[in-house]
Amino acid sequence: MADEHRVPWVLGTQLHPAVGPVGRAPEGSRVLLIEAHDFARRKRYHHHKLTIVFAGMRQFRDELRERGYDVEYIKADTFGDGLETYFERHPDDELVQMRSPSHRSAETFAELVEAAGGALETVPNELFVGTREAFDRWANETDREPFRHETFYRWMRRQTGVLMDDGDPVGGEWNYDDENQEFPPEDWQSPPVLELDHDELTAETSAWVAEEFDTWGADEELVWPVTRRQAQRRLEHFVDVRLPEFGPYQDAMRSDDWAMAHALLGSSINLGLLHPMEAVEAIEAAYHERDDVPLNSVEGVIRQLIGWREFMRHVYRHAMPGLDEANQLSAPQDLPEFYWSGETNMECLRRTVEDVHERGYSHHIQRLMVLANFATLWGVEPSQLNEWFNATYVDAYHWVTTPNVVEMGQYGDGVFASKPYVSSANYIDRMSDYCGDCRYYKTKDTGDRACPFNALYWDFLDRNEGQLRSNHRMGLMYSHVDSKQESGEMADIKERVAELRRKQSHGEL
Repeated sequence: MADEHRVPWVLGTQLHPAVGPVGRAPEGSRVLLIEAHDFARRKRYHHHKLTIVFAGMRQFRDELRERGYDVEYIKADTFGDGLETYFERHPDDELVQMRSPSHRSAETFAELVEAAGGALETVPNELFVGTREAFDRWANETDREPFRHETFYRWMRRQTGVLMDDGDPVGGEWNYDDENQEFPPEDWQSPPVLELDHDELTAETSAWVAEEFDTWGADEELVWPVTRRQAQRRLEHFVDVRLPEFGPYQDAMRSDDWAMAHALLGSSINLGLLHPMEAVEAIEAAYHERDDVPLNSVEGVIRQLIGWREFMRHVYRHAMPGLDEANQLSAPQDLPEFYWSGETNMECLRRTVEDVHERGYSHHIQRLMVLANFATLWGVEPSQLNEWFNATYVDAYHWVTTPNVVEMGQYGDGVFASKPYVSSANYIDRMSDYCGDCRYYKTKDTGDRACPFNALYWDFLDRNEGQLRSNHRMGLMYSHVDSKQESGEMADIKERVAELRRKQSHGEL
């Protein structure tokens, strides 16, 4: 088949003009984008999430046309409908598509193309740092556990040479997480968030999303990039202004500060507007070239980009199918309605849900130690929380939420999490200012206005004792459980949990 009939098919999460088949297609080549709408009707997605997906695709279409490409931009209910339209117009073409990280996506798209009478070649996804083949080869050969993040992260550092010095990690340590857990003083001011100027096309798309779909969340003040240039500016601003402050306070939560000093690059990277190595190289260069950029800030971001994000990709593809339905603790509860409404007296949850409602975002500790922590203690079926995250976060896709939420957040499978990441109010109080304004008392386990996290924490350990007591990382906690059982305090805790469940059923929690 002649090269002019090999046409890049760019998905809505692959919006990088220099990466993959589109990056190798000469000027004047035909490029296909299909804007399929049916997926957006299946869930109550956040308004901003749908806006950045559809506006990002439309902006990318116009950018490619300005570069001289012949863009076939097809709007359709489904990908199947769009492909039928395309092959009616261009029956001799063979589409070339980078593999989506979603489970069975390559097989699904191949089946749709075949049904439409066309041909498809699927090529590796170049919007990650590593490859599937390299990971699988290493995983099969390593004498260490490949599904432990720290093991994987060190391997990635060695493979990429990032923050390495003659085979050793720069600074002498691989991980500076213990220097990233401070709470800022009252007079600390977080660096400003770069404001983006969105054009008429994005505004029109936002209005169309509001009219066309049943969305959740605020529909104004879009703070997320939808063009590559906006994403580049967000990266430049982070490196220039925000990066020096990121490290020590990256795990801290403040009720009046939604962004702290976080990079805010996740949505841009997961849409393909930025390649993760673009961010890594800019961040590493800043460390080597400037005196105001501490190593714990740099290593903390890089660990997320070449460590955690890549690790999630490989865990997902190896643990699927099944990970999305995993529930090893047999958690039976429905997701409480206040995850959607924000109507709860628990200040940490109320504030965090408000953040998500406002922008489709909260940072990683709010996700893990507030939202997922409560759901795990409450006993929420993991797939329900996963669905909520997938719908409400602008950077969320099934391949990344499933291992993060089901496994890391709710200990649903055991593929890599070595223990449940749960806590009482103590952790939230140490790392936030939420408890000071809360209706509940952070120090009380039982009784009137005792913090729900406390009783739920001990109840969680008690009811899952058969599965968790033998975990060597849980020994200290179970010594406390023993004390509460022997003293009779556990009976009071159980009574308090029953009361909390009654309150929740009446919308009073």
